[in-house]
Amino acid sequence: MAALAKLKGQPAPAGQPHPANDQSQRTEGSARALLRFITCGSVDDGKSTLIGRILYEAGAVFDDQLTALDSDSRKFGTQGAAPDFALLVDGLSAEREQGITIDVAYRYFSTDQRSFIVADTPGHEQYTRNMATGASTADLAIILIDARKGLLPQTRRHSFIVSLVGVRHVVVAVNKMDLVGYDEAVFRQIEQDYRKAVAGLGFASIDFVPVSARDGENVTGLSKLTPWYRGPALLPLLESVVVVAEAEVETGFALPVQWVNRPDLDFRGFAGTVARGRLRVGDAVAALPSGRRSTIARILAPSGDVSQASAGQSVTVTLADEIDVSRGDVIASVAHAPVVKQELQARLLWTGEAALREGGEFIVKLATASANAQIVRLHHSVDIESYAEAPADSLAMNGIGLATLTLDRQLAVLDYTHSRELGGFILIDRLSNQTVAFGFVETHKAQDKARSITEAGAVSRAVLRLVGGRGAQERRAWFEAASWRLASGLFVFAVVALSTGQWGLAAVLALGDIALRPLLKGLHARLWAKQAPPSLYDGAGI
Repeated sequence: MAALAKLKGQPAPAGQPHPANDQSQRTEGSARALLRFITCGSVDDGKSTLIGRILYEAGAVFDDQLTALDSDSRKFGTQGAAPDFALLVDGLSAEREQGITIDVAYRYFSTDQRSFIVADTPGHEQYTRNMATGASTADLAIILIDARKGLLPQTRRHSFIVSLVGVRHVVVAVNKMDLVGYDEAVFRQIEQDYRKAVAGLGFASIDFVPVSARDGENVTGLSKLTPWYRGPALLPLLESVVVVAEAEVETGFALPVQWVNRPDLDFRGFAGTVARGRLRVGDAVAALPSGRRSTIARILAPSGDVSQASAGQSVTVTLADEIDVSRGDVIASVAHAPVVKQELQARLLWTGEAALREGGEFIVKLATASANAQIVRLHHSVDIESYAEAPADSLAMNGIGLATLTLDRQLAVLDYTHSRELGGFILIDRLSNQTVAFGFVETHKAQDKARSITEAGAVSRAVLRLVGGRGAQERRAWFEAASWRLASGLFVFAVVALSTGQWGLAAVLALGDIALRPLLKGLHARLWAKQAPPSLYDGAGI
């Protein structure tokens, strides 16, 4: 305990939190806003060490834990005689033996200003699926960058993944500043490089903090070693950051049915967690995907009947009409219901060891529903270095791409940006029962793309017909007709030019002959023959 005592004075009595930040002496005040955040980045960037240091500085480590830390640091630590704060969150024996994070470790702590749930996620590429799991419920991401190494491929991958799962607030902790002499130029270069790299990922805010997680510099208080840094320390920044959630449509609600509650013949309720919006007794609803309609008769919460419920609450609802509703269905407002689809376009984060290929068959689980799915098309993959989209016929492990899936049943879905619950899904291998992909539905992008294709199609149909719309026979006929028109125009030009010597008049008459023939044929077909004009006006017979 000697090294720990030097940091924060003498330990508290057994079973009590460290006196440096004794939470029992704090005034509770009003309810504090909860912030869920993760730490991510490449291997050995110091994620676990940073979380351990924050927990210690925030007074969230009890005396018996400090005693165990002192012992574990001598046995497993990498800091010599100093405490290794990474051991506070790396609890698996394999993690301690290898000095790496493998599984997601969740820790809970609070300060006077805020309550926190932090997920310490692994940096190894092999465990990217665990990192994505931790990011899926986060409001903010702390992305660590080793000051000596700068941006690494895993830093870019994790940044893309947190943007993919809907995290819009990022704090970049440039760690191990002590190993570069707290050089401001190094910090500014990393800041510039990172902003440039993630410019297209749609983050609402990006803050940069130079830290030394091992020594605690700029973690809870400003360091004298970085006088050039004008921002707040890391923990005060987390306490004050305002997380702006994605715009939520409050005009509609959706309740995925998890369980049909049937305790006796007189009661039939549908239990689940409200995924979005607010529902009230008397609201008109539709059961999806069937589309059958009714109204809400009762809403039962754990405390009893209530008049309304909002997103995040677990409730049981009863309907005024006897309609068929089962697990996996969605009870939603009639006016703003999710869309019902049997074909999905989605971003995929592939986590399976075997590569994804078109035609693969899986089980998709979305909210409380499941269905058999087949990958019918892989549109492109994402280059993790540049975030550019490139054509692809497969996705390797940890690859990211856009795919189209067909399902064996209809599901009620929303765009992932509008609802994580009804827009996010997983793919499960049908043989091994392993999760092989995270999916993010893109209904709006698919609709916009379809609309663009429709509009472009009106302009390009003639070209498509020429290159393959109706086959070689039509193409040959068109080219033959065009050749005859060109020959006829040249003949008119030669006759007029040689007979009159007026080259300009000859050119005008020749061009008129070429252009007027197909027009006259179309008018003839429309006005006199009372027929639809030919698709290709070859001008023959005029």
